[in-house]
Amino acid sequence: MNTREQLDRLGKRILEASRTELFLSMRFMGSALDSLSYVMDLNTRTCGTDAANIRFNPTFLMQLYIERPRNLNRLYVHMLLHCIFRHMFGSGEHEDAELFDLSADIAVESILDSMEYDAVQTTHSDFRQLWYEKLEGELGVLTAERLYRYFNEHPPSYNEFVKLGAEFTKDDHSFWTRLEEQKKDERGQGQPQPADGDDQEQQDRDDADEQEKDDRKEPQEIRAVKLPKELEDEWKKKADRVKVEIEAYKGQGSDEFGSLLRTLSFVQKRRKGYQHFLRRFAILHEETKIDPDSFDYAYYQYGMDLYGNIPLIEENEYRDTKKIRTLVIAIDTSGSCQETLVQRFLNETADILARQESFFRRAEILVIECDDQVQEEVWLKSPEELKRYAGGFHVRGGFGTDFRPVFTRLEELQKEGRLKNLKGLMYFTDGYGNYPDRPYPWETAFVLFKDEENGHEMVPDWAYTLFLDEGR
Repeated sequence: MNTREQLDRLGKRILEASRTELFLSMRFMGSALDSLSYVMDLNTRTCGTDAANIRFNPTFLMQLYIERPRNLNRLYVHMLLHCIFRHMFGSGEHEDAELFDLSADIAVESILDSMEYDAVQTTHSDFRQLWYEKLEGELGVLTAERLYRYFNEHPPSYNEFVKLGAEFTKDDHSFWTRLEEQKKDERGQGQPQPADGDDQEQQDRDDADEQEKDDRKEPQEIRAVKLPKELEDEWKKKADRVKVEIEAYKGQGSDEFGSLLRTLSFVQKRRKGYQHFLRRFAILHEETKIDPDSFDYAYYQYGMDLYGNIPLIEENEYRDTKKIRTLVIAIDTSGSCQETLVQRFLNETADILARQESFFRRAEILVIECDDQVQEEVWLKSPEELKRYAGGFHVRGGFGTDFRPVFTRLEELQKEGRLKNLKGLMYFTDGYGNYPDRPYPWETAFVLFKDEENGHEMVPDWAYTLFLDEGR
């Protein structure tokens, strides 16, 4: 066994030992801990992840394992949290990638420092504590996106930026750039041009070398190459699984997770889009439309073969379809919602409804304008009418915000028989106001337009929280 193979094997054994210790200590992270393979990569001086593998420099791992094994555990969880929150998939969407990287590191380190597990617990510095108090006082929940926006609006000085980087940067994010390049390839950008002549021969030799390397790999080292979108979807599911596991452990009285559950819940609420939420309002109903899914082509072909031109079965002329029959949209007209934001919300909602063919032909949309009382009711029949209404919308009222009159009015309309098949209400607001003290039979979502403020924290647990900038 040559030196390279020895280093590779030793590095993997170190990471496996750390994973075992973390699994025994933090069982709720089991699905995430089983998700990353290990690859020695001498292009890095430290360690990093590309969401499929942990890529490591063996010398760095050996030194860290000998001198500070607990910090190795923290580094492992640090990288897992990047994957769980899918930071590497959003890095390239931000203009200042270096600032976003720092924001992502602060976000995951704040979660680690809030955990009460011996495997990862350390005493953090006064410098850290001062920044945590400052940032949590300003932002509440510390996510990479919120921190990035905060630092853009309140840029740290050069010295502060350097100190923050030295304090919070733990892993190598250069592998995130490779993911961005792969995402461009998925969209058809940056594709290599076909080689010809000598270039093609060289390419063939390179491919043969790569295949030979793969043949020498151990079975557990060989992983199917996945596109960034596939990896992102997988980590989204794993994040959901981790959240469920934490809630189960929390139900047994365990409370060592720190801010992880709170941050996961907040991020998942933010990313709940209109399209996903509107599907919850659909009802099953029979519609006049050919249903090819329930059509058995075997009987059809048998009849044509036996009788020449007489099928034994034809397509169903009716099919069961899940669509929206009734939708209520309430708009906060207390003065905190700008007309342009309301118009944008209505237009985006209309676009989704029209694009997904979400409505039956006979359907109704009720728009209620309300501040501390119901100001106006507008009945519409289609997404097109909703768009026309949005174009002429003007704020009326301007008093305080009280959400309860809308709920009371909907109950009245149901008793009068004017509002049937109501499955959902979407209430556009800034989040500040008087909420009902109980849930209602229909699904309710409060759509907020300023996630940098803390209005979302006032939304009751029985309602959904959506955000205009994420609800596409």
